[in-house]
Amino acid sequence: MTALIRQFRDFFISLRLTVFLLGLSIILVFWATLAQTDLGVYGVQQKFFHSVFIMQKFPGTDFLFPVFPGGYFIGGLLFINLIIAQFSRLKLSWRKFGIWITHLGLIMLLIGELLSGLLQQDNDMVLDNGQTKNYAESMRQNEFVVTDVTDPKSDDVTSIPLDLVADLKTVQLPNIPFQIIPRTFYANAAIASRNQAPNAPVSAATQGVGTQTVLMPLAETVKDNERNEPAALIELVGSEGSLGTWLVSADPAMPVQKFDYKGKTWKIAMRATRRYLPFSLTLVKFSHDVYPGTDIPKNFSSLVRINEENSKSSREVLIYMNNPLRTHGLTFYQSGFANQDRTAILQVVRNPSWQLPYIACLLMTAGLLFQFSIHLFGFFSRRKPEVSLT
Repeated sequence: MTALIRQFRDFFISLRLTVFLLGLSIILVFWATLAQTDLGVYGVQQKFFHSVFIMQKFPGTDFLFPVFPGGYFIGGLLFINLIIAQFSRLKLSWRKFGIWITHLGLIMLLIGELLSGLLQQDNDMVLDNGQTKNYAESMRQNEFVVTDVTDPKSDDVTSIPLDLVADLKTVQLPNIPFQIIPRTFYANAAIASRNQAPNAPVSAATQGVGTQTVLMPLAETVKDNERNEPAALIELVGSEGSLGTWLVSADPAMPVQKFDYKGKTWKIAMRATRRYLPFSLTLVKFSHDVYPGTDIPKNFSSLVRINEENSKSSREVLIYMNNPLRTHGLTFYQSGFANQDRTAILQVVRNPSWQLPYIACLLMTAGLLFQFSIHLFGFFSRRKPEVSLT
């Protein structure tokens, strides 16, 4: 081993590095806790823990620069520190077997957190009594869609990431006979009719409902129980020239906008990003029980029917608090309700690594129990028998 490699190894197995990183973790958690008031839980999670560095804007500019290590940076160094120390300091023997198992569980816990941050998807499915859906919708992500609705039996939907719209990028796709040119984008905005806000200026749209719609830009929200509703002014340009400028918004109150072009009927909209499922769910009945004589919730649950896509089989499952539905790699939680108890809100979570934290905790528990037992038995075996004086 060369001197350089030895110095590299000694640095990463240093206990000082471990203590220093744990100190940074304490500062990170404390800072994130204070920032939660302004950013919300999701914003704090993305900025502080699911990042390599915490980025801040230089005052008066949009230039971002790192100000503190993020969760991925600190966790990554702790992971390297643990791995190198494991193989450099601990010999593989039955007396150290418990420590090996405990460290293995800790390593698996770190890997599980990393995979959850990268792979986990959270969406919502809102169902009215008797309604059937085969998709869930994101609470924070939106998309711009162009739909060919010419065929009455099926729709041809093309989804365009909202990042392209926000960056005002021109989009030309082979299956769409016109260009999509974003002219203006608002990260959050409210829409209203001219009757609701007669003194507000009408939007710059020249086609569709936007010609009679008032657009009011709003500040982006970071509250966990609210969502941003972006809006944009988009010009459509065909081979003969401009087809007009259209106002699209993720506001659920925005009506459907249709037009005919090249012998086909098209629909454009901005909506919450949809995650389509290999099956559909039907809300059979939603129940909201309260304690007698009060308005205090006792239980709320959703009886749903799972309809498989490629078969005629179906089954009914009751979803309620602490009893989610797990199927097809997804977990459905009873999240809330609305519309005077006629609408159920289900949280749909996809997390391929959800079992890793449980396995990691079991390994750490088994390792600590094994190591403690070895020392306990060793202590009793070294005790001298008491000598009788009679």
